[in-house]
Order: sequence, then structure tokens, then C-alpha cells
Amino acid sequence: MEQQLQNLLIIVVRKLRQLHTTQEFNNYWLSIFGKSGQFARILKLLKEANKTEKPRLGKLTNEIKFKIENAFEKKKLELARSALTESIDVTLPGSKPPLGHLHLVTQAIEEITRIFEYIGFTRRRYPQIEWEWYAFESLNMPKDHPARDDFETFFVDAPPGEKLGRMLLSPHTSSGQVREMERVNHAPPIRMINIAKCYRPNWDLSHVPMFHQFEGLVIDQGITITQLKGTMDYFAKAFFGPSRKTRLRPFHFQFTEPSFEVDISCGVCLGKGTLPAGGKCRLCKEGWLELGGSGMVHPNVLKAGKIDSEKYTGFAFGWGVERTYMMKSGTQLDDIRLLYSNDVRFLEQF
Repeated sequence: MEQQLQNLLIIVVRKLRQLHTTQEFNNYWLSIFGKSGQFARILKLLKEANKTEKPRLGKLTNEIKFKIENAFEKKKLELARSALTESIDVTLPGSKPPLGHLHLVTQAIEEITRIFEYIGFTRRRYPQIEWEWYAFESLNMPKDHPARDDFETFFVDAPPGEKLGRMLLSPHTSSGQVREMERVNHAPPIRMINIAKCYRPNWDLSHVPMFHQFEGLVIDQGITITQLKGTMDYFAKAFFGPSRKTRLRPFHFQFTEPSFEVDISCGVCLGKGTLPAGGKCRLCKEGWLELGGSGMVHPNVLKAGKIDSEKYTGFAFGWGVERTYMMKSGTQLDDIRLLYSNDVRFLEQF
């Protein structure tokens, strides 16, 4: 019996080399492991073996069976690869890799840019790592202003400038206002839209430490709050659709006077503050969501930009890109952090 097992292993290995089709393989497998196959006949001899020899022969039988099964498995893979190669027409053009698409925030930035370019705004870009003077001092914010605290702003561990103060990660796009005044050599008109990354140590449903803002700045002779309101109404209708509502709330900002916060009716609860299933809207809680600030440029800011505030006036506004897109009709986003979760299931929807 021992010799028969050894001979069967040799025969199987040789025979498998001669097989070229799946049908031949299946037929040969049955001839070895079928109910009446060669291996079944050898197992009958094991029953008749001497009791003292059975343990050794049983172990040998399992070893030989394992080797034969491995030989069959290798041949099966070989035939499968061969069949695959034969079915491929190498002259056909290759499959193109799947194409991705722009991130939701990038889509929003491009749409916002187009809307403002249509009414004459020019896109500008200014540093993300900024000097304290441009971010605060030039914007009429005194040294003891709460926004200049370490709790509200990311300061950079670098030597401060003699006149410009410490370096920081720009907390708002407003830091580009005086830079734009300098760019035009302090001679308006200015009609700028500045879209950039901003940094603040906040993290919740509607805030992230790194976010994007778009800053509008218009300076010319005869600019009034009427143009400010008209510009915001135009953008709201172009971006959010005619069914959404906006409102202005008197507020206080150091760099505008008078100042307003701009709210829009919530796109999740549609301005109701409650959800159809019951309970408060977890995003807005009252039907309105703040988009950002706005107002008439403060005379001290014009003075920092060396522009005559007796001759020129202007307005400015700064809105968060992510928060603005969350309020877009049909988006139904109730957590700003989803935008940066890198969850493909979420990103593929947009």
C-alpha cells in the first residue's frame, strides 16, 4: 500500500502536465478522487491493513492526499490563467481609469467666482501666513481686542516684525483689504473678491479650524449701503435660488461702520427651525443661519490704506464658503465637518 501511494503521487504529477483543458482536468480529478477513483481503492486497502501499521499508513495517506490536492490546485490556477490570456485581445485599446471630480468646496469657490465676475469683481489672492498689522491693526482692531488673543487666533512661532508685529495664520480674508489698497497705489476704484483659506481654533457642527472665506471689497466715489444691499441680494438669488430669504441684522465690526450680519433661511429646515420628524434643526436651531459680516468700510481702514475717506467710500463683506454652500438649496448638509471627512460615500454625491 505504501508503494501504491508513492506511485500514485508520481503518476498524478506527470499526468497533470499533459492536461490542456478544463474538461480534461475535471475528468482526471474524478478518476482520482471520485467514488470509484484510484484513491478510494487505496483507502479500502487501509481498512485491511494490520492494526499496528494503520497509524503510520494513515498518516502517510493524508500526506500523499495533501500533495496530490496541491498538485491539482496548481494545475487549476494554471489553466485559469491560460484561459484568461487566450480571451484577451491585446490589440484592443485599454480601459480608461475612472475620473474623479472637483471637491465640493472647490466647486463652490468656482461658482462664487463666476457670480461676482459677472458684475465686475476681480479675483485676488493674498498670503495665508500674514502679519498682525494687516490682520488686525490696519482693520481698526486695537491691541486688546479679543480676536487678537491666542485662544482665537493661530500665531506663528517666528520673530515679530518691527512695524508689522507677530506672524499668524490669517483668521479672515479681511486682511487682504489694505493689501488691495496698496496694490492699486491707494487710487480707487476697487472691486475685489478675495477667496482664501482662513484659520481659527473652532470645531463644531458649523465651524472647522481651517475654512474658506470670500471677501468682497468695493471702494469708489459715491458708494452707499444701497449698493451693498443690492450686491448681497444679487448673490443670494444667483447662488441660493429665488425661494431663499436673506436678512440683515445690525451688528458691530471694528472695520466697518455701520455693520451688519447677513443671515439666510436654513436650507435644512427651510427656515422653520424645526424638522418634519419633530425636534429642533440641529444646524440652525431657529430657522436662520449666519453667513458672515458686512458693512461700510470704516474711515480708519481707508486711512490705513492711504485713501482719502472724505472723497471715497466703500463696502466690504466676508462670508464662509463652506457655510454658504451648506445653505445651498438641495444640499441638506447639517454638519460642516462632513466636507473634510474624506468619506467617499459622501463625496461621490457631489
